Amino acid sequence: MLVKTRTNVYDFNFHLVWVTKYRKEIFATEALRENMKEILLKLAEDNDIVIQNLEVLPDHIHLMISFHPKHSASKIVQTLKGGSARMWFKKYPETKEQLWGGHLWSGSYFMSTLGNVSTHIVKEYIENQLTEYNAGRPRR
Repeated sequence: MLVKTRTNVYDFNFHLVWVTKYRKEIFATEALRENMKEILLKLAEDNDIVIQNLEVLPDHIHLMISFHPKHSASKIVQTLKGGSARMWFKKYPETKEQLWGGHLWSGSYFMSTLGNVSTHIVKEYIENQLTEYNAGRPRR
């Protein structure tokens, strides 16, 4: 999804996955899964994160997201995981009893970039700047 701001144009997307602590099935019902979706959507809206796809499973979360390049990926993860845990425990304090140590999420996560252009095409484009793309200068 191409995004234009006053100073940037960017198009990058990430697949983000994280699990509950000890893979506990905290979101065992549709109602609980929907509540976590609402929490994540609210956090994204408040923090300028675009959620393109979202699925909450009983013991983990899958997201396809995009965000402004001024933010680091780790800060975005911290915002989503930390914020969602605080909001969840405020709404469902009894959940802490199911989790040793009272943490909703495991400390780890998986994140990968998603692109609409292959690495090969970008490599070729860069290598051919001098020959095929007007010596790196904009076309007139």
